[in-house]
Amino acid sequence: MRVEWFEELWHYRELFYFFVWRDIKIRYKQTLFGVAWAVIQPFFTMIVFTLFFGRLAKMPSDGIPYPVFSYSALLPWIYFSGSLSLSGNSLISNSNLITKVYFPRIAVPASSVLCGLVDFCIASIVLVGMMIYFKIKLSWEILLWPILIVPLILLAFGVGMFLAALNVKYRDIKYAVPFFVQLWLFMTPVIYPSSIIPEKYRFLTALNPVSGVIEAFRASLIPTIKVDWQMLMISFAIILVIFFLGLFYFKKVEKFFADIV
Repeated sequence: MRVEWFEELWHYRELFYFFVWRDIKIRYKQTLFGVAWAVIQPFFTMIVFTLFFGRLAKMPSDGIPYPVFSYSALLPWIYFSGSLSLSGNSLISNSNLITKVYFPRIAVPASSVLCGLVDFCIASIVLVGMMIYFKIKLSWEILLWPILIVPLILLAFGVGMFLAALNVKYRDIKYAVPFFVQLWLFMTPVIYPSSIIPEKYRFLTALNPVSGVIEAFRASLIPTIKVDWQMLMISFAIILVIFFLGLFYFKKVEKFFADIV
């Protein structure tokens, strides 16, 4: 049965492409600034964080300029949180398709997660400019930057599938997701470095799967910060568990979507 399911996904592979392309076009259709929104959100959020947390609150930044410190973490975080919100509401948003046409339902949350990669790539160009401006030298670990997006995709997809399936049955999930994402932000070292957390409580940070990935993103750009491989491996292991649990639950309830959506 599992082999048949993968064969079905491969058979509908072009549908995945069209869903992703459709979501990308919808995102920028009839917008005033177009693709500039991919840069506006992280850039102006970085400015606010720099003013309030970097300047006023004097938040430590591991010896690097706070704009680079915050922006390098905001890029993966905004991609993750945006993908989570879109995928969590994706089945409800596409209810007209789900009730009329058969296709692997997993394509809907998958397209919501993948279309955000366009914004991530565009906003990364600004980060390169910031590093040149602040004269930050690169190391070989910069090669990890495109690789680290993979566990972030798996995490957003895993949680997104679970939330999307729940949202079909319990419509108040869409109101809980933004609150949930906001709380998750403050539990993740985006505004602050994990180094300010006492050593004996550092393991709690590793239990947050986004933390290890965010810290690795930042360390891959900054030569003075070393990648915490142990924390990254713990995060990756938790991400795999979340992904397969989300996939299992989604497949379990998928057959009821058309009846209750």
